[in-house]
Amino acid sequence: MTLKLFNTQGRTLGEFRPIKKGEVGLYSCGPTVYWYQHIGNLRTYIFNDILKRVLTYDGFKVKHVMNVTDVGHLTSDADEGEDKMEKAAAKEGKKAEDIANFYLSVFREDFKKLNITEPTVWCKATEHIKEQIELIQKLEKKGFTYKTEDGIYFDTSKFEDYGKLALLNIEGLESGKRIDAGEKKNKTDFALWKFSNKDEKRQQEWKSPWGTGFPGWHIECSAMSSKYLGEQFDIHTGGEDHIPVHHTNEIAQSECAFGKKPWVKYWLHGAFLTFKGDKISKSKGGLYTISELEKLGYEPLAYRYLCLLTHYRKPLDFSLESLDAARTAYDRLKAKIIDMKKDEFSRKTPTEFKQQFMRAIDEDLNMPKAIGILWDVLNDDLLGNKQKLELCYDFDKVFGLGLKDVKEEKVDVPKEVKELVDKRNEAKKKKDFALADKLRNEIKAKGYGLLDSKEGTKVKKI
Repeated sequence: MTLKLFNTQGRTLGEFRPIKKGEVGLYSCGPTVYWYQHIGNLRTYIFNDILKRVLTYDGFKVKHVMNVTDVGHLTSDADEGEDKMEKAAAKEGKKAEDIANFYLSVFREDFKKLNITEPTVWCKATEHIKEQIELIQKLEKKGFTYKTEDGIYFDTSKFEDYGKLALLNIEGLESGKRIDAGEKKNKTDFALWKFSNKDEKRQQEWKSPWGTGFPGWHIECSAMSSKYLGEQFDIHTGGEDHIPVHHTNEIAQSECAFGKKPWVKYWLHGAFLTFKGDKISKSKGGLYTISELEKLGYEPLAYRYLCLLTHYRKPLDFSLESLDAARTAYDRLKAKIIDMKKDEFSRKTPTEFKQQFMRAIDEDLNMPKAIGILWDVLNDDLLGNKQKLELCYDFDKVFGLGLKDVKEEKVDVPKEVKELVDKRNEAKKKKDFALADKLRNEIKAKGYGLLDSKEGTKVKKI
């Protein structure tokens, strides 16, 4: 099988060929740790995880590096607004370092809940200030920078390929506007190093050859990826919102500093999680955290299952109703696994399904199709339970749904709920489906869910 990936650079689907045979250098833009990560952020990290699992499944040795932005990310992705870390520290009355460590620990806990494998290397921006300064100096020596009153900027007019990732039309863009006391030569120029305001004491600032200040947001990714993966590597991932500014600027500073084109061979981007058709936001709604979903009765892996049902390059419109449907399907999947563990008989070789699965995952990580193949396996009457389990466990190396760990839950069902279940079963026998649905809703209102299968109806606490 040949793995094919959609490369944002060029907008093409093509065969994946790493720089070094059998090995993959993978860099993912990580969190800015000033607040909790919502489920929209986490969809991108699930996509990263699926990519890494597919690469591993296909036999590649993957070195995965993820940055942690704990300084320098302004409230605008460009160079305007307040530093998110400084703003959060002031709001909570704590040290910026403590803020970062707390929200990073929550983020890593979310990884565990969602069964996301951790990167090989976590790298914090504040622990790589030296590397960032050295990279800026390299750009300065090559003539790609200039100094203003508020910082050191990258001159995008000196990089002819600027904007190629985002397909930006640079011609006709107005020249830079005044930003505070500084002045940009071109609208697309961006800060490499920002000077501290003399009238305002920052928690996070460092001495540099140009003056006391802090690094711009974009420089950290180039500095840290090159430290751990080299000056040229295979894959860079992130959300599609990073394409026009952050990743565009990373390419500019990296290709100018290292002199290697392309700096990254493959760029992969995950689409937004939406809510009622719009990107989720505080004003639009849908900004749940994993902990908030748990409080509503949803297990985190039900959300992971939901993410698998939509291709990573397509928007996923989130609602609690869609999560309900995903939870029901995931519960059915677990129930089937439990039943098969009780009777592992064999009938048929599973080669055909294995090949179908590999074709699906190697076609740009087609998880919706792969999930469909999983259900084809479960519903195939000619395939024995032992083979079904083997395939499920094998496929789950990619899905990450924790199927090997599934165990039957003992549920103490109240008498009144049992009576409602019996009435519903009678209604179904009489084909009174309207009554059956009404009784299901009554049961749900009491905090219990139902799983219908060939073996009967199971009751689960929700």
